[in-house]
Amino acid sequence: MSVRTVLGRGAVRALCLVAGGALVLSGCAENTEGDGAEVAKVSVEKVDELAATVPDGVKQAGKIVVGVNVPYQPNEYKDASGKIVGFDVDLFDAVATTLGLTVDYVESSFEKIIPAVQAGTYDVGMSSITDSREREQQVDFTTYFSAGIQWAQQTGKPIDPNNACGKKVAVQSTTVEHTDEIPAKSAQCVAEGKPAIDMKAFDEQSAATNALVLGQVDAMSADSPVTAYAIKQSEGKIEAAGPLFDSAPYGWAVQKGSPLAVSLQKAVQHLIDNGKYGEITTNWGVQEGQIETSVINGAVS
Repeated sequence: MSVRTVLGRGAVRALCLVAGGALVLSGCAENTEGDGAEVAKVSVEKVDELAATVPDGVKQAGKIVVGVNVPYQPNEYKDASGKIVGFDVDLFDAVATTLGLTVDYVESSFEKIIPAVQAGTYDVGMSSITDSREREQQVDFTTYFSAGIQWAQQTGKPIDPNNACGKKVAVQSTTVEHTDEIPAKSAQCVAEGKPAIDMKAFDEQSAATNALVLGQVDAMSADSPVTAYAIKQSEGKIEAAGPLFDSAPYGWAVQKGSPLAVSLQKAVQHLIDNGKYGEITTNWGVQEGQIETSVINGAVS
């Protein structure tokens, strides 16, 4: 279950970096999203057979209008120039190119994206949206990624996410890790006569990550792509602790019954099959969430 499943948005901030890649607690402006290293673009080409499946209205416009909420690094956020970038963006750009289209990204509040897709204001809603059965009553989803909860630890200092009684664990405030996961695990510790987990909640994900890097906590818990990117940006200072769990698919939302869902699904599958999808996920350090098959409406709960 991802942050956006519970809260409707993911207010994850960028990691703040100084020379040499060190993470620091001070000096983080509220929306300093362009501090990470530039990620290489993967080259893809139009596939005429797939482009022919695009609905006439979109095909005639030559572009897909996409509603997106930022920041949620590394999936979608603004770089130093204010351009919307990220893993989600690179993958969708590749899908659009495969279909012979360009993309118009329109910034939106998260809770307005699905209603705007239903109304036809956006062709697609793309904002690390968890494909759920409830949401499938409103829109259709093309799945493209699997996200869950992933813990991290200081490199070489192992911690078991299922036995963290008495340990200090950092989370971002109001996320599912803060409201559900850690409290439940802590209550289980107490029920077994063990010390409670000492949960440390931070307003911004960057601060939670920095606390782990600096050894102020024993571990952190966050959405899997967020943790994966933090690990990549830390330059070896932190590593994954235990496996990813509570996985659910991310999906791109389209109007119910729209043939665009099939076009997107075919394009994603093409990129999976030719290896370009894997290049994109690896470039962003989120390859653990790769899927082998894209489907329409793949909710697990």
